[in-house]
Formats: sequence, structure tokens, C-alpha cells
Amino acid sequence: MEKLSNRLLSWASIIDEKTLVQARTASAMPFIHPHLALMPDAHLGKGATVGSVIPTLGAIMPAAVGVDIGCGMIAVRTQFTKAQMLGRDMAALREQIERAIPLSAGRDNRRIVATAEPRIAELEELAEKNEFDPARYAGHWRNQLGSLGSGNHFIEVSVDETDAVWMFLHSGSRGVGNRIATHHISVAQHLAKQWWIDLPDPDLAYLVEGTEEFRRYIRELRWAQHFALLNREEMMDRVARQLSESMGTDVEELERINCHHNFTESEKHFGKQVWVSRKGAIQADPGRPGLIPGSMGTASYVVSGLGNPLSLNSSPHGAGREYSRSAARRTFTHDQLREAMAGIEFRDTDAFIDEIPQAYKPIDRVMQDAGDLVEVRHTLRQLVNVKGD
Repeated sequence: MEKLSNRLLSWASIIDEKTLVQARTASAMPFIHPHLALMPDAHLGKGATVGSVIPTLGAIMPAAVGVDIGCGMIAVRTQFTKAQMLGRDMAALREQIERAIPLSAGRDNRRIVATAEPRIAELEELAEKNEFDPARYAGHWRNQLGSLGSGNHFIEVSVDETDAVWMFLHSGSRGVGNRIATHHISVAQHLAKQWWIDLPDPDLAYLVEGTEEFRRYIRELRWAQHFALLNREEMMDRVARQLSESMGTDVEELERINCHHNFTESEKHFGKQVWVSRKGAIQADPGRPGLIPGSMGTASYVVSGLGNPLSLNSSPHGAGREYSRSAARRTFTHDQLREAMAGIEFRDTDAFIDEIPQAYKPIDRVMQDAGDLVEVRHTLRQLVNVKGD
């Protein structure tokens, strides 16, 4: 850990100057308490740095949570072993998963399946309790439940160091969460202009605790966070069905972990009750299970939190980009992607060049930097990778 100022601590050994400038700007906001914590995977984001933990007193900056509210990971350890997987048709398994779960931006379910019905009912009840109609943001939100999205979202079948088979996936609150976030960022920016608040960056606009705008944001944020959690649960159930069919017997769930890495919670740190916005960071209370994915073709980690108070009980959420998507496409080739994915079943297309492992920080370096934040329980290596274009 490096103390960059009284209000900014960093665990990142690989970080560029633009990211540092952005983090310093956010850390200077008057309601930060006690300091902003940069995780090892920190990189430039919109308004607030991705891979940052932002504790605030009496206010929240919606852009500090990000537009994919509740984005996170879910993993399930099964009874299967690597030896049982060998010789099976991994391409067929990948294709079955791709048929069972809508992939890519703008892709939704054509119909609501039986496993999704109780989850949708739960979300309808929560929306009514929180006094809003999510259809105001996305009329088709029910059909989005159980869909992956694109970018760095993925589904994987992996094995750990004991050769146990895991199902592992990454997704968030889809279009409905994005629209909720975008709306409240706009509201905060409008209020800043209305009250002549001089902001160093428009995306650091904030909502003040106690106002109706703040209360509405929290209600809708919590709904979107729960949508994201249930979205991952729904997809995991579908992956389990496909793996069961492939293996000829039902999946036995030996362990399930579901954790956000774009979210806000009210927590007590350094003697104050603060709103902790983790934008690309997971909660790492002592003993708390967590998931830290690498990039395509690299390892991912099942971890336990160490409860480091200086990090506000947080840890990184992944590898963290070193190249923007456009820069990665200019720099790397389809052949390099194939080489990086050797031995892993994936959809071989140049659409994934911007997700090549070389576009990200080395995950092993990130985990080394996080040595005082989490303890590694399992290291996962991919057998099958599924992504949206």
C-alpha cells in the first residue's frame, strides 16, 4: 500500500498518470471520509476510477457507483472433476450454454421461463415497496432477467487446483440498471447547475442525504443491485442445467458465492457511518468469500477477505484494463487471441480482440498487490469460455 496523500491510498503497483489524476480529483471532494482507496486493478473510468473504494459522508456520487449497478460475479463448485470432463464435447457444451442464455448487448429472453418467474415476482414486490415502476426505465426489464450482456461479461466452466469443476460468470443489472444510473447521474448534474456548485468534473455530481432525490436514488439503486444478483442466479441455474445434460447427471452444488463489485452500502468505518461506493471492488470483510476474475485465458480466484481497515474492507474485482478497447483492437491480432486461448473452448471470433488478456493488467500481479486484502482459497483455470459480442 502506498499513501499518495491524506485522502488517497493506493494498492496498485501498475497505474498510469491519468488514472492517478482522476483518483486525486475524486478524493478531494469535501465529503470523502476518511480517504479514497485505489485497488490493484485501478484504471481510468467515467468520473470516478474503476477499481476504487469511495466512502462519503452525507452524499453519494451516482457516477462513483457506475452505470452497471450491481455488476458482479457468481461461482458454484460442483461435484464433478476434471477427469470426468476429459473427452467430453466442450464445443457442444459451449453451444448449449449460448442457446440457453441470451448474449450480447440488446439481447433479451424471448419468453419468461419457469425459473425466472419467482425472481421476477420478487423484483416486482421490491419495486412496489420502493415506490417506483422499473418499466419507466425499461419496459422489457422482465425479459432481461437471465441475460448476459457484452464487454467483459462472461460465463465459464473452470477447474481449480484440486481438479474440482466450477461454474463461474460475470454480469450485472443490464439495460434497466444502466438507465436507472444514467437518470440519477443526470439528476445530480442538474442539481449542481441549479445550485451553482462548481465541480472539478461533471461526473462527480452528487446527491445530498436527506433530500428526496437522494432517497429515490437509494431505493432504485437497491432494486437494481438486487436485479443484478438475481440475474446472476438465474443464469447460473441455466448453466447448471446445461452442464447436467452434458455430464448425464444433476449438478450438486457444494458451494455458491454471489458478490457485487459495483454497488453502494452504508457501513461504519473510522468511527463514522458512511456510504461506501465500490466501483470495481468487492467487499472483503474478515472471512467473507469473494470472487476475483482474471481476463480471457487467465486464472480467476476464489478468495476470503482479510478485513483490512485501510482498504475499507475491500479488494480488487479483476485484472483491470491497461489498454482501452479501441487501443487493444489497434495493438493486438486475432492470431494473438487464439494463442492466448489455446486449450480453452471459446467462440473463435475477432469480436473478442479487445478482451485479449494482454489488454489487461497481469492478474498474478494484481493478486500479489492484494496480498494484505484477501487470502486465496482456490485458483480457477478455464475449460470453456462464453462471451457476447
